[in-house]
Amino acid sequence: MHELERSMLLYMSILYLNTASGCELLGRFDMPSLFKQGDIMIGGIFPVFNKEISSTSTFDRDPPGVKCAGFDLRAFRWTQVMIFAIEEINKDPTLLPNISLGYRILNSCASPTNTLRAALTLASRPQETESTSPCPPVISALIAESGSSQSLALAGTLGPFQMPVVSYFSTCACLSDRAKYPTFFRTIPSDYFQAKALAALVKRFGWQWIGAIQSDNDYGRNGILAFTEEVKKLGVCVAFVGTILRTYTMDKILDVVEMIKKSTVKVILAFVPEGDFYPLMKEIVKQNITGIQWIASEAWITASRPSTPEIYQAFGGALGFVVKKMAIPKLKPFLTGISPYTDPDAAFVRDFWEIMVGCTPALPGEHTGTEATNQICTGNETLTNSQDVFFNITQLRVSYNVYKAVYAIAHALHQLVFCQPVGEKTVRPCLNISEIHPKEVTDHLQTVNFRNQFGDNVFFDENGNPPASYDIINWQLRDGQVQHVTLGHFAFAANGDYELRIQEEEIVWRTGKMVPTSVCSNVCPVGTRKAQIKGKPTCCFDCIPCADGAIANSTGAADCTPCPQEYRSNDRKDECIPKTIEFLTYYEPMGIALTVVSLLGATLTLATMTIFIRCRDTPVIKASNSELSCFLLFSLFLCFLCPLTFIGRPTVWTCMLRHTAFGVTFALCISCVLGKTIVVVTAFKATIPGSKVAGKFGPAQQRIIVCSCTLIQIIICLLWLKLNPPFPDMVFRYSNKKIVLECNTGSEAAFYAVLGYIGILAIICLVLAFLARKLPDNFNEAKFITFSMLIFCAVWITFIPAYVSSPGKFTVAVEIFAILSSAYGLLICIFAPKCYIILIKPEKNTKKHVMGKTSKQGL
Repeated sequence: MHELERSMLLYMSILYLNTASGCELLGRFDMPSLFKQGDIMIGGIFPVFNKEISSTSTFDRDPPGVKCAGFDLRAFRWTQVMIFAIEEINKDPTLLPNISLGYRILNSCASPTNTLRAALTLASRPQETESTSPCPPVISALIAESGSSQSLALAGTLGPFQMPVVSYFSTCACLSDRAKYPTFFRTIPSDYFQAKALAALVKRFGWQWIGAIQSDNDYGRNGILAFTEEVKKLGVCVAFVGTILRTYTMDKILDVVEMIKKSTVKVILAFVPEGDFYPLMKEIVKQNITGIQWIASEAWITASRPSTPEIYQAFGGALGFVVKKMAIPKLKPFLTGISPYTDPDAAFVRDFWEIMVGCTPALPGEHTGTEATNQICTGNETLTNSQDVFFNITQLRVSYNVYKAVYAIAHALHQLVFCQPVGEKTVRPCLNISEIHPKEVTDHLQTVNFRNQFGDNVFFDENGNPPASYDIINWQLRDGQVQHVTLGHFAFAANGDYELRIQEEEIVWRTGKMVPTSVCSNVCPVGTRKAQIKGKPTCCFDCIPCADGAIANSTGAADCTPCPQEYRSNDRKDECIPKTIEFLTYYEPMGIALTVVSLLGATLTLATMTIFIRCRDTPVIKASNSELSCFLLFSLFLCFLCPLTFIGRPTVWTCMLRHTAFGVTFALCISCVLGKTIVVVTAFKATIPGSKVAGKFGPAQQRIIVCSCTLIQIIICLLWLKLNPPFPDMVFRYSNKKIVLECNTGSEAAFYAVLGYIGILAIICLVLAFLARKLPDNFNEAKFITFSMLIFCAVWITFIPAYVSSPGKFTVAVEIFAILSSAYGLLICIFAPKCYIILIKPEKNTKKHVMGKTSKQGL
């Protein structure tokens, strides 16, 4: 293609250089044309035949003329609309008065190569011009072409010579590049806008998984590229892109058919000209591929050839965008007046007549052979009453674009020649017609802005594009005929926004009345998230349930949203609900049991204290140091009540109270035991002759030991509360479904210092009691203190690992258990034997028994 363009540019350059001293035409393409001379000439190139028959050149003689096949009634009507518009302008006294427009219209065969041939033919000097005359601009502007590939070749070739080209059907966004195509204009919106419109349609109906068919030319490739870029922004995936062309072999067409059959898509966009798409359409109908919702580009959605009941079997319900339609009332008489008898030399009319009438016209001077395939016309045939769609002037779209293109050029020429817009009082021309140059026409065409007789504003933006506006078309079958029903509108605003209006309830879908769905993977339900499948497009995914503590409360969630720390996800993973708050309560079995045991211990302690007070004058009580015993019982009573502060919802005060109360009461308790142990030891020492230990360790010294040992613990607790006190805390680490309320110790060092101090006192007691274990039995408490200290140390040594490893409220239960176990151990080991003697064996509760036993043991 590029080599061809360079060759044509070189050829055009030679023609241009020859204009300085006269024209020398090196050759001429033999191309039939529709021609009418005028003061100002406008060129036209249309794909009247839609397929070029290739031929091989031997390079030993002039190449044969171009042969084309496939007469296109739609394109032929475009040529007639151009002629009609020019004749209408010539009759208008306000537009180009006293100046006639002429035309020369050629056939491109829908081929870029033949389009260039037509362009060179239009740009060269007509045969009628004398070789000695200066070379005037043969055409002042060109209306061409329908295909984007043809327009690209045309605009690239004529652009350097400032020849304005106005296209009526080339929509490729690439043609908006003013640096490459400075003289290109069009009366149909760019595919840049159509791609946005198609993407908006896909978004409207929620299609996520679609296929695409493109033509193997600039129109199809650039259109699908622009569409793909738009839908990617919406998260839509294109499953496949099939490529076709009217010149493709059947094998390539069948490959595309297989691609469609194997795919799971239910919606396919065909961005293809009608001539390229029609062979594939027939094959799809032949193989009965139904159930697909087709989206159409403007190139085929309103084409008449595929709009048949046969094609409707597979393509019924197709949706697409087209430019605004318009009715040109005076056009129908003009079209029905076409006849080969009126102008026997007019190109393309004979082919048109044979198709419309079904016979071959017998023109004067022609010999009709017997080999003619059609019957010979009688000459009485007429098109006046024909009902063919060709004469339906109420649904003109591309034809209306041709009409606007002619008028845009005429307005530009009027402003150029008369130096003022149409409608103002014209005095006289300000420019000689012979001095019109294509560049000046291009400049004025850029500034054209007028309202035509149908109320439409005609103008071009800085890229040569018209205002973007589309109708939404739906294929529907009515009375056995395929109708292109307008069901909506799409328009762009100046700020870049768009408005899509569509009557959804009126749409006939290929699948019935329900909007078809097209997804690679179904939308993930609530409580799940998307998980991309490796090697697949983003629209293909698995749905993974959200993890605990995360939710997805909307369908199609890409990620799960974590719940706040105080909340957890429900079973469906679609809602955050408050976590269960857990702490040791008075109402649960464990709390009730611990409370009962605690109160039982306190009751037993009070009962023991009552016994000791009432029996304080008995020998057993006197022998066991009643004052220290009462202190010890009081501290045990507090120890048994201490667990009650551990049960219930933790607060700032209970957290500070439970740990300090525990530390102080047990320090007092062990201090009392230590005092009793020292008393036992000193009492034994006092029986040794000459010993004065008993006098040095009287009641005052006992009180000092108890108070001083307890005071040290009180100081530790006060420092703890001052520097880093315990506080209520929410613990989340044990479970995702619950919050454990517990008292944070604040300072681990302080907590273990309290325990450590109690442990030191207990070890001292144990050592002293162990050393005094062989003292006389009756008044000796050392044996019972030893047992109680062994229990106490065993409990608190096992407490530490159990405390660290127990989860949640069981940590509190372990601590309460340790407190109660050690308290019960002290109560039972120290006071149970005495209570036994007082209550069960009162005969032994005598001074004689105690003293006698003692003396005997002493001996």
